[in-house]
Amino acid sequence: MDCLNAAYANEVDEHYRVSEQETYGNFISRLCDLDQDNRLSNTVWNEFTGSIRLLLSNQFVFKAFWDFQNQKISEEQWQEQFKKANAFAHRALGHKDTTSVLSVIFSRLYTLRNQTLHGGATWNSSVNREQMRDAVAFLSKVVPYIIEIMMDNAKQVWGEPSYPVVE
Repeated sequence: MDCLNAAYANEVDEHYRVSEQETYGNFISRLCDLDQDNRLSNTVWNEFTGSIRLLLSNQFVFKAFWDFQNQKISEEQWQEQFKKANAFAHRALGHKDTTSVLSVIFSRLYTLRNQTLHGGATWNSSVNREQMRDAVAFLSKVVPYIIEIMMDNAKQVWGEPSYPVVE
């Protein structure tokens, strides 16, 4: 996920900054619009439909579940959010809305990333292995396509990096 973050994150004046989720969504939408060869859609609809459906039904990669576990929200609130998020995702799947499906997938994978980097899963652990394998397979396929789409559209303004190389 950090490789994707490096691609979409750029420096924006605080006055114009939108939420991380909105920035992510705009980036994914733009990629899908520029993907003339339909690499992203073909990957979603032809290669990963099974693992996507498993990911969507997995509460452990849904942020609100962890908000409940950390007593930030009630059990009823997280379950309602999960139900609504999955209804949205299933509508997107039904309409073959690649942009929305990718946004949901990346949101869930971001939660999985946070679990891994912040101690929820450890080396040689059995926790989250299935999701991790699916995430690695998916990202291994999609991230090179994202880079290709950006390179194919090098004249597009992608923004300045937040942390440029300094010598």
